[in-house]
Amino acid sequence: MYSLLLILPPTTDLNRVDELWPQFLKEAEKMPGLSRESVTLIEGHLYGIRNIARIYTFHFPDQAALRSALSSPAGERAGQLIHQLTEGKVQILTGKTLEDVPSPPSSRDKA
Repeated sequence: MYSLLLILPPTTDLNRVDELWPQFLKEAEKMPGLSRESVTLIEGHLYGIRNIARIYTFHFPDQAALRSALSSPAGERAGQLIHQLTEGKVQILTGKTLEDVPSPPSSRDKA
């Protein structure tokens, strides 16, 4: 799976983002191959530089589907909209997403 991540810093006007998000999402959801989307609302900061307020993730089956989605008319419109609604403060990353389900602890792991 490949993901498109939109990272918003705390200096972003989040009220503006919330207000205009439905318009952006309407275009983003038209991107071909989009299989799932999620948002992480950052509430805690445990370590490191605190410069993230939200992470939006859009999942695609593979890198080719992600590239196709980004170059589609809907992807291009969504890209323009995200820059407008964040006033250019968004970081946009792509990458391969690996997922795993942890194995239950064995009886010998219990102490």
